[in-house]
Amino acid sequence: MDQNSSLHTSQGDLSAMQKADQAPTEEAKGFDRFFHDEDPSKADPDSRSVQHTSWTPEGEIQPERNFSVVSEERVIEAISSVYDPEIPVNIYELGLIYTIDLYDNGKVKVTMTLTAPGCPSAQELPVQVKEALEHLEEVVEAEVEVVWDPPWDMSRMSEDARLALNMF
Repeated sequence: MDQNSSLHTSQGDLSAMQKADQAPTEEAKGFDRFFHDEDPSKADPDSRSVQHTSWTPEGEIQPERNFSVVSEERVIEAISSVYDPEIPVNIYELGLIYTIDLYDNGKVKVTMTLTAPGCPSAQELPVQVKEALEHLEEVVEAEVEVVWDPPWDMSRMSEDARLALNMF
């Protein structure tokens, strides 16, 4: 399939491609499964390749960027740029980040908490984390989930955070 051809997803088009001794690309297979599953809501979104494309009358245009899996260090660095406005320590050192999940398709999922359910920054901190992650070139999509269990306590703070806040 050349660059100027559009990617068709109907079964007839895929059959025509196969008859012409051209195996469909992995993207075409995943795209076809997504739109032809009996219940697409049950499809695992992480099992298929994520492709951001645009369409023109001349056909589909693929992005020029090649995404690779972002490193945990770069994710932590991005998260560490987010500070609770009431505390002069970044949220990673405060121990507000519980999990970081990195996916092959460029997705990053972060599970975090806040210092208290009534935290005045409850609305803005998760948004700031999401934005910081989405600024990384390798990240296609960032998801941030706030959880309250287990509850945060000061034992989750790093030694550097304790020193910065004079909490020995």
